[in-house]
Parts: sequence; structure tokens; C-alpha cells
Amino acid sequence: MFSRTILSRVGMSTFLATGPKTNPVLQAVRQTAFSSIRPATAPIKPSPFLLSLAAQRRLLSDAVRQAIDKAVGSAPVVLFMKGTPETPQCGFSRASIQVLGLQGVDPEKFAAYNVLEDSELRQGIKEYSDWPTIPQLYVDKEFIGGCDIIVSMHQNGELAKLLEEKKVLAAEAEGQAEGEKKE
Repeated sequence: MFSRTILSRVGMSTFLATGPKTNPVLQAVRQTAFSSIRPATAPIKPSPFLLSLAAQRRLLSDAVRQAIDKAVGSAPVVLFMKGTPETPQCGFSRASIQVLGLQGVDPEKFAAYNVLEDSELRQGIKEYSDWPTIPQLYVDKEFIGGCDIIVSMHQNGELAKLLEEKKVLAAEAEGQAEGEKKE
């Protein structure tokens, strides 16, 4: 049935395109049938959504980019979140903090930034990472992802491995300090 429909449309299109040009009915049908078809030479217009993304990308000023660079580099583990670690203001931020706590991230190697306090930071971090949601986790200046990625990595063990490799866990910090005292 599907192929018949296509063939019949193709057949009708061919007839309409090649039929006698003097018949006014065929001319009217041709105009309405082919009015929505764009010629191959017509320029392709990007969608308004893509244009808005491009415009947003340009809105990230050098000053905001530098401030975010500085924030991302302020600690080995950085979380941009809604609220604070003590009082998260959204469930995703709360879940991210809980996962980092369960992993045993050393508080001295952790920094959190409340995006609700600064609208430029809130919008800028999304543009900086090209990630549309908050919270956002950075480990050793590398963007890891949002809450869904953090939880997924926690569940499959990748986050524990990453944090251990980067030496940002509290147990490792205590073990290293004890090792230095013994020597």
C-alpha cells in the first residue's frame, strides 16, 4: 500500500509537470501542488532554534568566560549547582551532592558555586560547557556532566574510579598524610 501511494503521487507529479500548459485547470493545480516545493538553488535557512543557540554562544563575554575558568580551576572537584551543599535548592543538585558525599570526596578538594546568586554565572556556565542543565560537575578542570551522568557513573563505578585516579577522595588524603608522618 505504501509503495502504491508513492508511485501514484510520482505519476501525478510527472503528469502535472509535463501536461499541456494551455489548460487553465492544470496551471492552477500546478501552482498549488508545486508552490511548497523549494527550488534546489534556494538558500537553506537555519532554524530559529539554531540561530538562538548561536546568539547565546556569542553572549558569553570574555570577563564571564575568565571568571568561569577561574572557578573551574579553583578546586580539583567543582560543582555548579542550585543552592549550596548544605541547602540544595533543587532535587538534581541534592542528588549530585549526595553522590559526591557517598563517593567520599575530600571537602578540601571540593568547591560548589550557587548559580542562583548570579544570573550571568547561571547562563554562562551553560554556554561554557555547552550543557543545558544545572548541576554541572568538573573534575580536574574537565567537564564530566550533569546529574544524570553523575548518577550513572556512580552506579556503574566509573565515578569512583575517576575520583580515585584524580586523588580527590578523603580517605586517600588521610592515608597520604599518615604516610608522610611515618617517614
